[in-house]
Amino acid sequence: MGTLAYTLRDTAIRLAEVSTTPRLDAEFLAAHALGLERSAMLLRLTDLDTPPDLAALTQRRLRHEPVAYITGRQAFWDLDLVVTPDVLIPRADSETLIEVAIDHFKATTALGQVGPARILDLGTGSGALLLACLSAFPEASGVGIDASAAALAVAQANAARLGFAARLHWLHRSWINADWSDDLGRFDLIISNPPYVETDADLDPMVADYEPHSALFAGSDGLDDYRILVPQLASMLSPGGIAIFEIGHSQADAVSDLASNAGLSTEMRRDLAGKPRALRFSLGIGGMNG
Repeated sequence: MGTLAYTLRDTAIRLAEVSTTPRLDAEFLAAHALGLERSAMLLRLTDLDTPPDLAALTQRRLRHEPVAYITGRQAFWDLDLVVTPDVLIPRADSETLIEVAIDHFKATTALGQVGPARILDLGTGSGALLLACLSAFPEASGVGIDASAAALAVAQANAARLGFAARLHWLHRSWINADWSDDLGRFDLIISNPPYVETDADLDPMVADYEPHSALFAGSDGLDDYRILVPQLASMLSPGGIAIFEIGHSQADAVSDLASNAGLSTEMRRDLAGKPRALRFSLGIGGMNG
């Protein structure tokens, strides 16, 4: 089988065909095959033999299957999440939404107000955004909604494993139905990464061939779900509450117009790559800031 250090080098060379992070991918796959954390494996590279399962895992990655689906795990915020092909893979760009929430409530706390008591996650998927918010706001409780029962099962499993289950309520609902929000009440924080990809978008095979299309695509311009959700936010927010939505990098103006027409002010936040990533909505007409 050979020493793992040499195998990782050769595996990374092969994975460069399909990945922009081939060495990292090789390390995660090898650690998964060994049943070790990546950090522990790296300390023992010269002592470990190549695990027999690594070749098969590498072949799956060469077919563009995401590492997170192969290993069943993905880090997000300060959490280690289980993921399956029933949910989108949480990405670091989405952590921008958590940063916006923390910054907002840090400022309100400085003014003598309390942090969010009730949090709603629209399209919760793996539960990544909601669980990260509960980690950031220990006094809060949350409601997670998803149209996919399989996705909700993943979120529930993550909540239980991470110790958040007692603070959560899950609802199998679709906002396509007119009465989906009738009994929800109001929330101090609403957070969402809704579908926002254009139907004919040219996506990487790693996304197009493996991630759930129902969580990706939202009509010819990618705005279908914003058109449903944004006009309803004002009736769902508590006084002083905010909503934070992820957007595609070219959608800030269009979604902000929807918010303005619904009586909401909007502020935009860029991700670490400098791309528009999150819109914060609050009650009251206002402009968009960068």
